[in-house]
Amino acid sequence: MLVFKRILTLLHLRSPEKTALFLAALALAALELLSLHWLTPAENRLLDLMVRHHAATLAPDPDIVIVNIDDASLAHMEGVAGAWPWPRSVHGDLIEGMRRQSPRAIVFDISFVERDVYRSESDKLFNDALAGSTNIYFPLIRQDNARLNSDAIAALKLQRNPKVSANGGLAVLPPQAVDLQYWRTGTINLENDDDGIYRHYDLYRESQGWILPSMPARVAADLGYAVPRQEDMLLAWRGRKNGFRAISYADLYEDFNREHPKRPPNELTGKIVIIGNDASGMNDLRPTPLASQYAGAQIMATAIDNLKNGRIMRTPPAWLIPGLVLLAFAITYWSFLRGANVLKAGAALLMLSAATLAATYWAIVQLTLIPTISALTLIWAYYFAGALQAYFAERKTRQRSIEMFSRFVNPHVVQQLMTHGGVLRSGESRDISVLFSDIRGFTTLSESRTPQAVVDLLNRYFTLQVEVVFRHGGSLDKFIGDCIMAFWGAPLDDPEHAQHAVQAALEMAEVLQRFKVELGAQDLDFDVGIGIHSGPAVVGLIGSDQRREYTAIGDTVNLASRIEGLTKGVARILVSDETMKRCSGMFKFIPHGAFEVKGREQKVNLYCPEKGDLQ
Repeated sequence: MLVFKRILTLLHLRSPEKTALFLAALALAALELLSLHWLTPAENRLLDLMVRHHAATLAPDPDIVIVNIDDASLAHMEGVAGAWPWPRSVHGDLIEGMRRQSPRAIVFDISFVERDVYRSESDKLFNDALAGSTNIYFPLIRQDNARLNSDAIAALKLQRNPKVSANGGLAVLPPQAVDLQYWRTGTINLENDDDGIYRHYDLYRESQGWILPSMPARVAADLGYAVPRQEDMLLAWRGRKNGFRAISYADLYEDFNREHPKRPPNELTGKIVIIGNDASGMNDLRPTPLASQYAGAQIMATAIDNLKNGRIMRTPPAWLIPGLVLLAFAITYWSFLRGANVLKAGAALLMLSAATLAATYWAIVQLTLIPTISALTLIWAYYFAGALQAYFAERKTRQRSIEMFSRFVNPHVVQQLMTHGGVLRSGESRDISVLFSDIRGFTTLSESRTPQAVVDLLNRYFTLQVEVVFRHGGSLDKFIGDCIMAFWGAPLDDPEHAQHAVQAALEMAEVLQRFKVELGAQDLDFDVGIGIHSGPAVVGLIGSDQRREYTAIGDTVNLASRIEGLTKGVARILVSDETMKRCSGMFKFIPHGAFEVKGREQKVNLYCPEKGDLQ
C-alpha cells in the first residue's frame, strides 16, 4: 500500500491534471459497474442483438415439440368444445391420443389450479385419462396468498432445506383440478430482468423452507439430465422468432379423432411435448432477446432444451469486467501521461473495441455472456475526456507559444508556424541572414528630453523598425539597448532570406528619415548603422530551465554584429561578401573594401546596397 501511495504521489506531481481526471473517471466507472448500472439497458440491447443473431444459426432440438393453442385453434375448436376455457375432457382426449404415440414426457404449460364446478364430469374424464401415466407434468404457481397443508405438500414430494426450519404452509397454487396421485409438478413462474426482458428461468427456489423445482428442472431431473443446484439459469436460445416446432392443438386433436388419421403415427414418439398457447388473448406472450412477443411455452422449451443438452449460458466472474476496465484505464492514462498521439491512441482503442466486440460474439457462441459494452463505453468516455483535456492543454500551450513568438516574429508567420508545428524545438543548425541595427547620435537627441520622453521615443522608434522587420518576414531576436537584432531564414525556411534582410535594411533606413522628420530632428547627428551577414547559425529555444528565448547564436551572429560596428563613418548599411553573393542580380552593391574584424585572421569584404537598382 505504501508503494502504491508513493507511485500515485509521483504521478500526481508529474501531471496533476491528468492524474485527477484518471482518478475521477475511475471512481465514476466503479460507481457505474458496482452500483448505478445506467449503461446496462444499452448493454443488454447489444448483447440481445448478438444472441438473436447467433440463435438464428442454430436449429432447435427436434426432440422438443410444442402443441400450440393458437388463435386458429381457438376458432376451430369453438364448434367442438365451445369458448375457452374448454372442458378438461378435451385435454383428456388429447392425452389419450398422444399416449398412443409414446412421447417421452407430456408437459402442460396451462394452469389447472381450480376444479370445474360446472362441469365436474369433465374433470373426472380428464383424470381418468391420466390413469397409469408417469410422465405427465402440471404447473405449480408460486403465490403469496396461498397456503397448502401437509398432505398437499407430501403429494408434491418437495424437498426441505436442511438449513432452514420449514413450516407447514407453502405459498403455491397447485393443480387442484388434478388428483393428488398425479401431482408431478414444477413451478412456471417467470421473472423478467430490470429492463422487462425475460432471459432467465428458475431452477430451484426456496419458499417457507421448502425447495421448489421449476418445471424444466423437474422434467429434466426425471428424464435423467443433470440439473445444476442453483436458483436460476441464463437461457441459451436457439432458432428464430418462431422457435421450436409447433403443432396446432386443433389439428392434432382433430386428427386423433379421425377414423383414418392423416398425420404421421409416430410424430410424437420419444418427444418431450409441451402443451401451451400463444393465442393473442391468453396473455402468455413475453419479451425475450429473440422477439418482443415470445410464447411462454417456447421459453419453457428453451429451458428444457438447455438442461437436456447441457447448453446453459454462463457468465464470467464478477471481478473480470472491473479488472479489465481498471487495466484499460491504466493503459489509457499512461499513454496520456507519456504524451502519446491522441489520434493514434484512439485508433488503437478503436481496434481494441472491434476485437472486444468480436470476442464478445465468439464468447456467446461458446455459451458465455460477457457484458463488455458498459466497459467499452466507460473506456471511451475516459478516452474522450482525456483527449479533450489534452486538446485544451495543447491549445493553452499553443496560445502561450503564439504570445511568446509574436514578440519576435510576424504574427502571420507565427500562425503558420503553429499550423506546421515544431515551435518548441531546441536549437538546430539553420542557414540564416542576421541584421544588427544600432542608433547613431542618440545621446545628443536625448539630452534635451526627460527619461520618460526618451523611453517613449525609443518605443516609438522600435515599433516602426520592428514593423519593417516583420513586413519582410524577419524574426526579431532582441533589443540590446538601442540596438535591434533580427534574422531571416528561421523559424520558417526562407531560401531568399539574404534578399529579404537587405530589403528590410533599406526600408529601415527610409523609416529612420521619416522618424527624424516626425521628431523635428532633421539637423541632428541622428542616424542608424545596419550590418548584415549570412551563413550557418544555431537557432532555437536556448537558455535555462527557468528562462528560454528564441534566438540565434554562432559565428554568423558575431560577424553581423562586428559589421554593424564598422558602419560608422563608412556607410549606413554594410553587408558581407556572403550576403552580397546570395543577392546577386537583385541589388547594386557598392564595394567599400576589406576590413579587419576582431577574431578573424582574414579581412572581410563589405558592400553597401542601393535600393535604386532593385530589379
